[in-house]
Order: sequence, then C-alpha cells, then structure tokens
Amino acid sequence: MTRKDFKKYLDEGIYNVQDGNYSNAIELISKSIELKNDFAVSYFYRAVAYHALNKLNEAMLDYTKAIKLNPDMTDAYYNRAKIILENKDSDAAQVEKAINDLTKALELDENFVDALFAMAAAQKKLKNYHKSLEYLERLLKIEPQAIHAKALKKLLLQKYII
Repeated sequence: MTRKDFKKYLDEGIYNVQDGNYSNAIELISKSIELKNDFAVSYFYRAVAYHALNKLNEAMLDYTKAIKLNPDMTDAYYNRAKIILENKDSDAAQVEKAINDLTKALELDENFVDALFAMAAAQKKLKNYHKSLEYLERLLKIEPQAIHAKALKKLLLQKYII
C-alpha cells in the first residue's frame, strides 16, 4: 500500500457511510488514516460512522481531531455539540461546551439553520429563554416555515416567557 491509497480507502469509506454501512466505513477509513493521518475529512467521516453506531466517545475524539486539523470544519463543531445536547445527562458545563462549539459553527456559517436550532435548544436547557428566542428568530428569518422552530418558539412564549 502506498500513501496515495489513502484516498481510495477514504472514498470507499465515505460511500459506506452514505449507504449506512458504518462498521465497514470505520474499517476502510481507519486504513486511510493509517496511510495519511493528517487529513481532517478522514477523521470527520469516521466520527460520523461512530456517531451513527452510538460510539460517542470515539466520535467525540474523531470530531476533535478533525477540528484540530481543520479549525474551519463547521459540521464537526455542530456534530460534537449535538452529541452533548442529545445526552439527557449533560450538565450545565457540558452544555456550555456545546454552546462554544455551536458559536464557532455559527461564526463559520451564520445561516447554519440546524446550528441555530441547536443553539436555541441549548439556551433553553440552561434556562436562557430570551437568548433561545433570539436564535429561533434568526432561524425563522432564514427559514420562515421551520416547523420545529415555530413549535419551540410557541412553547417558550407560552410557558417560559411571560
């Protein structure tokens, strides 16, 4: 195997991620990383596969490695935050870490609708209801028909903001 084979393994691994063959994707992408361990995209897609298999520690490590190699990888910040926010046992300090990642993702792409919604949810989790509402308003300017955003806004206004 040569260093150039890394691309072949990576491409096959990405196709496997897209097809939902996550275990196979991890094997292929890991071979790619063995050949070239400084390519952020490899770590990102392996993290996606780990994330899909609910191997969250491995996913977090790979998202972090992808970010170290490419600090402008918007989706890696978002996905790392998502892992924290999906965990019902996340404490306030962990939610703050997620907010930091979402802040960075939104610095890189201010119209990242999913990150705006995640930020609204994170702020709600910390009982920052007005901040949550601000993120929802930003989201609804971009995507006025966003059903989940409308529902969360309604909940905030009816139950938490008087």
